[in-house]
Amino acid sequence: MTSDLYSLQQTLSSIDGRSYGSYKQLKGGYDLGPCRLEVDHVQVDPYAPPSLMRLIVDRADAGLPEDLLSDHRGRVATTDFLTRIIASVAARSEEGISIGAPGQEVLERTSVAVTEQGIEARLFVQLPASGRRIRGRQAARLLTEDLPRIAETALFHENLDAHALREHVTLHRDQEALRDQLPERGLVAFVGDGAILPRRAGDSNLPLEEGAVPFESPDSLRIRFDLPSGRSMTGMGVPEGITVIVGGGYHGKSTLLRALERGVYPHRAGDGRDWVITRADVAAIRAEDGRAVTGVDISPFITGLPSGTDTRAFSTANASGSTSQAASLVEAVDAGASALLIDEDTSATNFMIRDERMRALIPAEREPITPFVDRIRPLHTERGVSTVLVAGGSGAFFDIADHVIALDSYLPRDVTAQAQLLAGDSRARPDDPAPSAVFGAPRPRVPAGEALRPPGKRKPAAAKGRGTIRLGTEHLDLAAVSQLVDAAQTQSVARALDRLAELLTDQPTLSLQEAVQLLLDRIDAGGLETLSPHRGHPGHLARPRGLEIHAAVNRWRRLRLR
Repeated sequence: MTSDLYSLQQTLSSIDGRSYGSYKQLKGGYDLGPCRLEVDHVQVDPYAPPSLMRLIVDRADAGLPEDLLSDHRGRVATTDFLTRIIASVAARSEEGISIGAPGQEVLERTSVAVTEQGIEARLFVQLPASGRRIRGRQAARLLTEDLPRIAETALFHENLDAHALREHVTLHRDQEALRDQLPERGLVAFVGDGAILPRRAGDSNLPLEEGAVPFESPDSLRIRFDLPSGRSMTGMGVPEGITVIVGGGYHGKSTLLRALERGVYPHRAGDGRDWVITRADVAAIRAEDGRAVTGVDISPFITGLPSGTDTRAFSTANASGSTSQAASLVEAVDAGASALLIDEDTSATNFMIRDERMRALIPAEREPITPFVDRIRPLHTERGVSTVLVAGGSGAFFDIADHVIALDSYLPRDVTAQAQLLAGDSRARPDDPAPSAVFGAPRPRVPAGEALRPPGKRKPAAAKGRGTIRLGTEHLDLAAVSQLVDAAQTQSVARALDRLAELLTDQPTLSLQEAVQLLLDRIDAGGLETLSPHRGHPGHLARPRGLEIHAAVNRWRRLRLR
């Protein structure tokens, strides 16, 4: 028994039955034999957030193969694998130990880190109590027996399933290598043959097991990728341009779009969507009644309002369905989205289309909304932004579609020729005069730094689940930002808001785009830990995309522009 281990046991024995605050004596480092324990923060009472502790194993002792850690992607996959092992062991211990609960996506996280010194697991630990009195003997068992057991089980290569670890890393590297090839192949996304897209339930992220129809690409869209591991993948390439997905109700249209939406992240093996790969900068867009909009140029879609409001820098505290969808689309494109995913079911009808009878009844000069169907082509030709659209109730988009895919019992067919035949004379011809440009260059939006420091804000911004951030005394609603898939990502967005406030205070002329990019560059250079204001344990964070950081700033009701 090491002296540190004995000392920790003695301390816990001596404070048994005392008031909970005596746990503060534990702060510091201890040699527990197989690992070192660092107690970075001790909770102030039994009802406060858990204590922050780290288990550190010397890198040489851990024995993880260096070829798995030789690149960023290998480290992300390795630490994801270790996190899942620890989460499983901790759940079985029933001792208030947590490292988060990774979902189907493989994300860069702070839960396990590979440093020059060692392999480090960052834990939340609920120290035991009876009421507000310390249970010292239970705490001794937790810290000196359970935590070393977790380290031995999950952080030493000799105790891991080495084949499963290597397969996990290889899959991740192959998935990201395929993603790298999408732009050069002129694709927005790829759906592998044999993929299982349906989920077990509407609120589940797990694959359907019984009765699921494996995906099979139409021959006309089938493409093959050769990957670094030597494996080859075939499946459906979703081309750049305008792709419309059609089909009867419950035949898989929205299921396919949802898979493409989640495909911006790599998935674990067995998810069914592990070979659904979408460009990382693709944005899902929907109507969002009631959201705030601040200084957004929605004039390509909405102009000439009866009130005389200038829509080139439009603001509202309570956007309508069409206005919110226009704002979300422009914000995403200005933030760098290369393609948009849109489902008719979650869109504002008057934003999407206006049929011939309505056009005849309401003259264009009396209608302030130019529907998306009239702007989808210039969005691609002028800004290079593709669209993948699910349409179930209207064929209006056949006129401008480059590709039309029909889902029949979850199996896709290329029906582009039939759709174009139905569109007939209404389709644009090569000799048609080019329309005037409607999408100008993005207008820089410069936030006022104090806008991200609301009055009375003392505590750091914090996530409340996946869809809400507490900022000061107010709450920021991100429920409609559907490509945030993990509460740890939302926590990272919360931390990012605090870091952006600091950046904008120090450099007040930065545009929102410049500030977010500077923050992303710092994360690239220093890791997710750069979002944390504390040394040691950074909390449980998972990496969000820049698009979601932009989305959070844009939905903040106190946002003001200089």
